[in-house]
Amino acid sequence: MINKIVCFLVLFLCQTVLCQVQERTILKGRIISNTNDLEGVYVINAQTEAMVTTTADGFFSILAKSGDTLVFSSIQFKENKVLLTPESFSDLNFTVKLNLLMHQLQEVIIKRYDNINAVALGIVPSGQKSYTAAERKLHTATALNPTANTENMMAGGSVSADPLFNFFSGRTAMLKKEVAVEKKEFFMKLLENMFTLDHFVDRLKIPLEYVKGFEYYVVENESFTKILNSKNKTSTEFLLGELAVKYKEILASEK
Repeated sequence: MINKIVCFLVLFLCQTVLCQVQERTILKGRIISNTNDLEGVYVINAQTEAMVTTTADGFFSILAKSGDTLVFSSIQFKENKVLLTPESFSDLNFTVKLNLLMHQLQEVIIKRYDNINAVALGIVPSGQKSYTAAERKLHTATALNPTANTENMMAGGSVSADPLFNFFSGRTAMLKKEVAVEKKEFFMKLLENMFTLDHFVDRLKIPLEYVKGFEYYVVENESFTKILNSKNKTSTEFLLGELAVKYKEILASEK
């Protein structure tokens, strides 16, 4: 008797499972989003745990029925759950919209690697001279171009006429002045970074209203700029003191 009951229960369960499987049909659909990267999104039937992935165009097909819940999951999209209805199976253009998942950075750390540069990476050969913006302009305006074409060549020559034109038009002289001004500004910034305003006023006894004029005065001295450029503060301070004495003498004579 017990065996008959067990057999009956087994047959009943098998029939129930078969009925449930038969009730489910293939659902075809497509996901859409604000990106073209739609491949590899997981489509999971929450009831049967059946799982498929979308194609490159976002299409998918999965065994399901009305009342099942489809879960759409991917690392680039927010998870979306869709409860299937009879209309889902009758709709030939069944689509599910997914929203992109935005990852917000909590902190950005920028590290400076002084040993990683164009020379270290082999992009630029070592020992190359570096030019400032003004120096590059001057070099371009005065460089003779031996590969100049025949339309830009002087009669009987093999160089570009641009440097000659720049020379006679005064552009070369203007660019040279620009380079000179740029160098002076560089040395003045270097000087101001090395010594404070109090050093000029309290230590060197330069009147406050004449400090900027004194800076222009010392950067005109080639011997001083060479020492300043070496960043030897002791030697720079010593020569700066001598120039301060001469500068104050000039101010006194003018008064």
